[in-house]
Amino acid sequence: MKHWLLSVAALALPLAAPAEARQPAPQPAPKPPAEGMVSAADPRAAAAGVEILRAGGSATDAAIATMLALNVVEPQSSGIGGGSYWVRHGPRGTDSIDARETAPMAATPNWFYGPDGRPLTHAEAVPGGRSVGVPGALRGMALAHAKGGKLPWARLFQPAIRLARDGFQLTPRLQTALTRYGAHVDAPTRARLTGPDGQVLPLGSTIRNPEQAALFERLAKLGPDYFYVGPQAQKLVTTVNTAPRNPSKMTTGDLASYAAKPRPPLCDTYRGYRICSMAPSSGGGSTVLSILKLLERFDMGSLGKDSPQAWHLFAEASRLAYADRDMYLGDPDYVRVPLKGLFDPRYIASRSALISPDRTMASVSPGTPPGAPARVRAPVSEVAGTTDLVAVDAGGNVAEVTTTVEGSFGSGLSIDGTMLNNELTDFDIVPVKDGDLVANRVEGGKRPRSSMSPTIVYGPDGKVRLAVGAAGGATIIAQVAKAIIGVIDWKLSAQDAIATGLVFAPGKVATIEQGTTLEALVPGLQALGEAVTVAPMGLKANAIERVGGRWVGAADPRSEGVAIDVAGRMTVIQRVGDKPGRPAE
Repeated sequence: MKHWLLSVAALALPLAAPAEARQPAPQPAPKPPAEGMVSAADPRAAAAGVEILRAGGSATDAAIATMLALNVVEPQSSGIGGGSYWVRHGPRGTDSIDARETAPMAATPNWFYGPDGRPLTHAEAVPGGRSVGVPGALRGMALAHAKGGKLPWARLFQPAIRLARDGFQLTPRLQTALTRYGAHVDAPTRARLTGPDGQVLPLGSTIRNPEQAALFERLAKLGPDYFYVGPQAQKLVTTVNTAPRNPSKMTTGDLASYAAKPRPPLCDTYRGYRICSMAPSSGGGSTVLSILKLLERFDMGSLGKDSPQAWHLFAEASRLAYADRDMYLGDPDYVRVPLKGLFDPRYIASRSALISPDRTMASVSPGTPPGAPARVRAPVSEVAGTTDLVAVDAGGNVAEVTTTVEGSFGSGLSIDGTMLNNELTDFDIVPVKDGDLVANRVEGGKRPRSSMSPTIVYGPDGKVRLAVGAAGGATIIAQVAKAIIGVIDWKLSAQDAIATGLVFAPGKVATIEQGTTLEALVPGLQALGEAVTVAPMGLKANAIERVGGRWVGAADPRSEGVAIDVAGRMTVIQRVGDKPGRPAE
């Protein structure tokens, strides 16, 4: 991949003073803060967040501006047509927000069944209206802003409006996403990204989205309710209900009644560090914590990152944690999730005892934690997608956000230049197995299970040590767990921990990330009984850590991401060349 846009000079637009600040003013502009940083999957989005920090905004304000800019420049991955999870650190401790999409109230357990009475495949269910959940991202932003914003709501939209109105350069990831995974996108989206010959525009082409700029201007002026009630809501409902493929049964009432939910974060300890992540409806945070707790009795630090045994242990812990996730995790407003039982010390000890340092388990099944209801494990159907960002302000407040439209370009449908999610395909399509209801079945108003795992790590001194999150479907959990182990056990920088290859083992076969040093460990893993395959992965993580009294940013070398501080300094990242297979989205 070329080193595109890797200097602040090349990002003059987002870091320039806003138009209103360039006018004569009776008071001098406020002095930029001494500290603050944003890490995101696109340099223009990170710069948008930094602009807001420099204007006196909070970490929450910067995160919102970054999310909106990502909606413009990375439309295949996230936006206000999707949802998000927030984990934040502030003066009152840690909080979290569940802005996950919901199923329309008309949805039934057989929502993804065809006219012939048979369940659709995942690929058949994605395109069109029925996969679209009621979007939650904008409501999540509004809730976060109400409880952590400093600048006016409208100010946070300005960088994204400029990008959409004035244009941005087409990058390799967006070009690749449309070429390889964009066959289902609607005509307006395709027209924006292709030339008269129907071919995707060349790299560096200027992309403008005036419809999205106008929508953001209305939202900036009128507030988030504009999206959920009235003509704008009706436009969304009409789009999904009249879709040529898989029309939905969404109502304007579904949008009007949507609410983002404050939820207590899920926190536990690992080697004296306090790890706080997202509780259900996400299944990500609990699974990250499960992996860590299962590994705590092993000396991962002494084994090191180049040890086949260390990665074997990581794979085994992953299998056990993912098995419990698939069995028990779902929307807690609809199903009983035995969180307390899953982290009961005796239960953790009994599950960890199944892991041997010198051999691989012959089979893996979910456990029976205290308080567990009778359920049946359901298959995992997530695809690589999503984006993550983290912002830190001068006061040391932290906002870690993972946000998504699910797969590349979501459902393929759009309104006013903004993609609509395909989040409902994160539900298990078949609601019953062996006579039992699965936890993650479709139900009206329910949030589908997710792997999103925004996480804040506190050091033994009680201060924020690391904020990290990732994108890439079910691999998100393994990426975040690996990054935490890298920082705590292997004493790596957050940058090196993110860049380290991954062993992904949600089931019997462990996938080794192609093109990384882990490929050399295959014989050693096989000697321990591991069934392995080597393949590229759609990985993409972001982080900010506190080291030596200062904030240090990190971004995934597999992506186009960067970290930028308020002084305009950009983290130097050694990029990984493009590899075959799904891109990091």
